[in-house]
Amino acid sequence: MPDSLDAKISAAKAALDAQVRAIVAWHFDPATGCPFWLDYAREKLDWDPRDAVGGFEDLKKFPLFEDEWLRGGPVRRWVPKGLADKPVYVFETGGTTGTPKSRISINDFRDDYSEFSKTLADEYFPPGADWLQFGPTGPRRLRLAVEHLAQVRGGICFSIDLDPRWVVKLLKRGDVQEAERYRQHCIDQAVTILEAHPNIRCLFATPKLLEGLCDRVSLKKYGITGVFCGGTEMTPEFHRMAREELLEGAYFAATYGNTLMGLACHKPFDPADNYAIIYYPPQPRAVLEVCDADDLNRPVPYGATGRTVLTTLTREFFMPRFPERDMCEREAPIDLYPWDGVRNVRPFQDKKTGPVTVGVY
Repeated sequence: MPDSLDAKISAAKAALDAQVRAIVAWHFDPATGCPFWLDYAREKLDWDPRDAVGGFEDLKKFPLFEDEWLRGGPVRRWVPKGLADKPVYVFETGGTTGTPKSRISINDFRDDYSEFSKTLADEYFPPGADWLQFGPTGPRRLRLAVEHLAQVRGGICFSIDLDPRWVVKLLKRGDVQEAERYRQHCIDQAVTILEAHPNIRCLFATPKLLEGLCDRVSLKKYGITGVFCGGTEMTPEFHRMAREELLEGAYFAATYGNTLMGLACHKPFDPADNYAIIYYPPQPRAVLEVCDADDLNRPVPYGATGRTVLTTLTREFFMPRFPERDMCEREAPIDLYPWDGVRNVRPFQDKKTGPVTVGVY
């Protein structure tokens, strides 16, 4: 294994380029590819991606991935022929306005969370301990993913009912009181589960729900030793409050993930970062670029602010250069994750569509 950071960065880039070649070859092979990309190549391209794409930079030969391609059906156009005999899940993202985006999945969500499990210390996330998934459910992948994480670590996962789309509708029409009643309803469910199941030691929660739960009960009293927390409402201010006021000694694993990318890992806590939320994507399975909002082919310098552009590279799902609805600062590689990361992810303020409405997250 390379010793210096520069050597690790070079090795990671080589691994990424190899992943790009393998995934493009898979998705554009008539025997294994998915119907969407096979049709796209036949109808829109006058070049063969299997010949023209030799590495990550060559993905710029494709146009930016369009949001609308994932809205509506038939969803099976995204199922690769090479995986057509496997059981398929469909997960949704968005949907507060119009038709939600859909992503098919077979094992990607399990792979993402199995890898993430390796970053959790047994001292705080004990093998055999049960979990509470205190976040969105329904057609999102989060419930099944956290459930798999619990099972990988030998535990059982409990979950609540939560529909964030309803909360967003309440907030958009100005019904703040009803939205708060719904949040308290979700917290009631979590407290009931904690009281009934004393083997729960690990918790996933979004920032707003975690704060509400800690306002109601003591996590230490209920035996919680590890908290896995994520969402675009995660701010340095909340990070500081969670560590200093809310968790009562429990470990805080700040994370960022979504249905299209998978799950990023947090940089180990360092007081020198001033509680910034710093993530590294699961490269080479997914890559996050931080680009100039007015020129998404141009990465911003390290430390500068830009819009996130996501590329996903698995046999189940190929998504080259999708402009996310997030903005952040570009973070330099580190020894543990020798590729670009992101700092302080937050909703992108789009000049055309306006700010993103955030609910119970």
